[in-house]
Amino acid sequence: MVDLNDPVIKGYFINLVGEEGFKVVDKMPESEVTDEKIAEATGVLLNIVRRTLFILYENRLAVYRRVRDTDSGWLTYLWRLDLSNLESQLLIESKKILKNLKSKLQFEDGKVFYTCKAECSRFLFETASDLLFICPVCGEDLEFQDNESVVKALNQRINKIEELTSSALV
Repeated sequence: MVDLNDPVIKGYFINLVGEEGFKVVDKMPESEVTDEKIAEATGVLLNIVRRTLFILYENRLAVYRRVRDTDSGWLTYLWRLDLSNLESQLLIESKKILKNLKSKLQFEDGKVFYTCKAECSRFLFETASDLLFICPVCGEDLEFQDNESVVKALNQRINKIEELTSSALV
């Protein structure tokens, strides 16, 4: 059973389908049910329910079964959550995050940055020198900005995610 109150799992779903979409996931009935019934049960607008179901389906976290009405010929879609792939989806997501963090670290590491007091923008040394160390937005002097804390924080996050993902693989 998946604990939807777990901050990692809840954060994943909110990032994937938004706050309203998370209500759908959280309050969705366990049996097969139509999107209209889901909207009734959750109090979420039908178009948001459908968008959420489509996103969950694309991420292999929901399944549907089509039933054709023999009289009218209309198709009815019966949906249910299938969170059996959640762990692999979380692993895929953590790899994406890890890749982005490593890319950000590579950009930050060993570079010299300058910014104004209002922090309108951040400039690499070369750009700051081209601007004569004057902020093009506010006109204030650009001053050295130590990014050591940013590099340290990125390294810590990378190490934590690598530690978590390696323990998930075991």
